Amino acid sequence: MAKRDYYTTLGVNRDASEGDIKKSYRKLAMKHHPDRNPDDKASEEKFKEAKEAYEILTDARKRAAYDQFGHAGVNPSAGFGAAGARGGQEGFGGFADAFGDIFGEIFGGQAGAGRGRGAGVYRGADLRYNLELSLEEVARGTEAKIRIPTLEPCETCHGSGAKPGTQPKTCPTCNGQGQVRVSQGFFSIQQTCPHCHGTGKIIPEPCATCNGAGRIKKHKTLSVKIPEGVDQDDRIRLTGEGEAGLNGGPPGDLYVVVSLKAHPVFQRENSDLHCEMPISFASAALGGEIEIPTLDGHAKIKIPAETQSGQVFRLRNKGIKGVRSSVHGDLYCHVAIETPVKLTGRQKELLREFESINGEDPARHNPRAKNWLDRVREFFGP
Repeated sequence: MAKRDYYTTLGVNRDASEGDIKKSYRKLAMKHHPDRNPDDKASEEKFKEAKEAYEILTDARKRAAYDQFGHAGVNPSAGFGAAGARGGQEGFGGFADAFGDIFGEIFGGQAGAGRGRGAGVYRGADLRYNLELSLEEVARGTEAKIRIPTLEPCETCHGSGAKPGTQPKTCPTCNGQGQVRVSQGFFSIQQTCPHCHGTGKIIPEPCATCNGAGRIKKHKTLSVKIPEGVDQDDRIRLTGEGEAGLNGGPPGDLYVVVSLKAHPVFQRENSDLHCEMPISFASAALGGEIEIPTLDGHAKIKIPAETQSGQVFRLRNKGIKGVRSSVHGDLYCHVAIETPVKLTGRQKELLREFESINGEDPARHNPRAKNWLDRVREFFGP
């Protein structure tokens, strides 16, 4: 049976880049992998076919020979010599190294573990600390003291995990590589060494202080500078203040995440502040001057006569200066006219008299109510 064109097998154009070829191959390998399709000979053949096409098209010399002579150009028996560009048929070692990410998805992420780093050398974990701040603190900036639990290098063994006077030994199973190659049917994969768990070392005599872990749990107090203007969920990064690394690995970072306490007066919106300003019915009708709070003290606002509920007054530059801004936001005061409660007999009498006078000329004294009633009549018709 004649072989299919390699480009057709992978579903790519003849001018496809190596990245496109790899991407297409990964999809086919995941779909037809024998471990995902047990006892399915058709899928197994497609997997082999895709692998062969990938190995040819990702080798520059083999691909050039294939483009010029077709399958004969990469057939060792045809005499063109291109198939020997990498020393004949490759085994599955380079294949597994190139596609550890594929096998990691199939075998639970073990294949290729630790690639790109020294055996057993791991960066410490990053830590998160939620810091609750008041509106006044974020408006002016502050310095907070926080106490956090963390893993630090053991002082007894200096992070080696071995009893003082002894040293860790090279793992005999993986020869210090932290990984072993395991055969899986007709191919092999690379996975974490089960003996040393990827460290490349074993500890015959563990340190009594840390039980061979090389790290111990401690608490430390840090001073965190909070710049003015930080907002909800903003993060402040403290480099190197996370957990200690393993076997000489660098420490992680600490991320301080800001959380804002609810304020009894103000609500924040970016750099602006909002507050509700209750005023009496008489003040709204007659006008006057009222005092309102700000983050810098008190300020006075002139209320014009006939002010309506919901009207907004703005005080410029009475908000918060953002972290990346040089100017302050504004303070918006929302008027809320308060209806009197627990009225006395005399108050009720005066209000009834007031309402009676209003009723003599409602269009003049209550224009909004009249306009609303007119719209209602238009809606329902005559």
